[in-house]
Amino acid sequence: MPDQSPIDQIAERVERLLLRHEELNRTNALLYKEIEMLSQERDSLKSRLSAARARVDALLARLPGAGSAPLNGAGGSV
Repeated sequence: MPDQSPIDQIAERVERLLLRHEELNRTNALLYKEIEMLSQERDSLKSRLSAARARVDALLARLPGAGSAPLNGAGGSV
């Protein structure tokens, strides 16, 4: 606005910058919370995957002849 003094123009710009700074701080805080939630979800999924792998390994170990018979079905007559 041309009728404003340079001091008023600077003051207005500073106010806008302060508002923008507050907005960016709020956004940054929300992003940090989201990162924390996603990190916890990732850790939970990794834990669940590890537990599932352990259960599968335990089930495979219980199969008859585990580790001694080939998996391709060989051993029978042709």
